[in-house]
Amino acid sequence: MKQSLALVALVVRDYDAAIDFYTRVLEFDLVEDSYQPEQDKRWVVVRPKGTGTASILLAKATDPDQENRIGNQTGGRVFLFLQTDDFERDYARYQSRGVRFARPPKRETYGTVAVFEDLYGNLWDLIEFA
Repeated sequence: MKQSLALVALVVRDYDAAIDFYTRVLEFDLVEDSYQPEQDKRWVVVRPKGTGTASILLAKATDPDQENRIGNQTGGRVFLFLQTDDFERDYARYQSRGVRFARPPKRETYGTVAVFEDLYGNLWDLIEFA
């Protein structure tokens, strides 16, 4: 059996603000942005540049329960892990673009890592594996 993780849904407040953050600040590719009339919503997919296939579905909150989870989908734990081939380059680039780092860079046995927040406060690891 062959399987792979294709999409992870990330609850957002606004499609366009999320697209701007992920494509302009983090330099992800916008894979798709299409209107779904039967559900009156957009299908918005972004993906980091590189060889990986996993993408993020930017899912706009549609009710108060979903809105309450924006920025805290995992109860304060790191939610997503962005692997890089050059930690120093990406760390400096993100800092220059105003990305807030919740934890500074740290060298571990498995690699170099720092925790940053997306535009809604979800925690991400920026990681270059050893």
